[in-house]
Amino acid sequence: MASNPPAPEAPYAPAQPSTETFGYGGYRTGEGPWEEWNPTAESIRPVRGKHRVAKQRGGGFARSSTVLGVGVIAAVSAGGMASATTGKAPVSISMPDLPGVGSLISDDTPAPEAAPALASFGSETAVDTDAGAGVDQSVADAGEALRSRIMAQAESQKTQVEVKAAAAAAKAKADAVVKAEKEAEAKAAAAKKKAAEEAAAKVEAARLAELAKQYTLPTSSYTITSTFGQAGSLWSSGYHTGLDFAAPTGTLIKAVHSGTITEAGWAGAYGYRTIMTLDDGTELWFCHQSSISVSVGQKVATGDVIGRVGATGNVTGAHLHLEVHANGNAEGIDPAAWLRSKGLNP
Repeated sequence: MASNPPAPEAPYAPAQPSTETFGYGGYRTGEGPWEEWNPTAESIRPVRGKHRVAKQRGGGFARSSTVLGVGVIAAVSAGGMASATTGKAPVSISMPDLPGVGSLISDDTPAPEAAPALASFGSETAVDTDAGAGVDQSVADAGEALRSRIMAQAESQKTQVEVKAAAAAAKAKADAVVKAEKEAEAKAAAAKKKAAEEAAAKVEAARLAELAKQYTLPTSSYTITSTFGQAGSLWSSGYHTGLDFAAPTGTLIKAVHSGTITEAGWAGAYGYRTIMTLDDGTELWFCHQSSISVSVGQKVATGDVIGRVGATGNVTGAHLHLEVHANGNAEGIDPAAWLRSKGLNP
């Protein structure tokens, strides 16, 4: 039986890196192998100061070592252990040619012209900040001025309202004082008038009391049946010209006041009539008597009997018809009012 002989062993060769490096088709001798790098706190220099952006030249490409360094630092900061044995081709990252930006990811010393660019950028920022502060201050000043003007207007309006209120209060107070004075004057005048009227009434009462002593009613036990001016067909003039005291026939008729008898006898429709003339010329007519007790020219005093009540003449019953003719007035006046003026109440 035949058997296959074992294949000869291949000579030892170190392991080759993978050919799958960023799209390249074969292994490149300049790219590895790499030693494993374990960075420590002593091997990595701390970054101090500000990162300044160096102006990039020649197309603005960052070096591959810079990208690798940034990746390693990020891995260490996260607390992991990174290995740089990949051996893959670096990837170039294009950065815009902006001043002060490349130094943020570069570990090289910035170019000499980067400082002026950064200083220029800072100065522009400072200028813009100052301009913004100036604008803010202008707005604040304008707002404060508007607020002050509004407050001044409000204060002015408040002052005007207070002045108007004070004027209205003063006017109301003055009107109240004037009204009170007028009311006081009116009350004083009314009180004075009332006092004067009361005094006059007292004087008149005293006078009438004295007159009452001098005057008397013409008869007693009577009833007033007809008054002065009363209209009716019973009287030839169409109205009553005197005051009727109805009393039984024979009731005494007395002199109302002192005077002189100027007529005594028959007078037609008046029946038996006696006329007495007072000292002031007033004539008193006593009519419809049943009898006469005095004669013409006789002086009589208050209360003297001059006749008796009867029903002679144009009558409907026994009564005394009294007429008063002041100062020779043929028409006559109201006997009731005249008697009251002498302090008598018929």
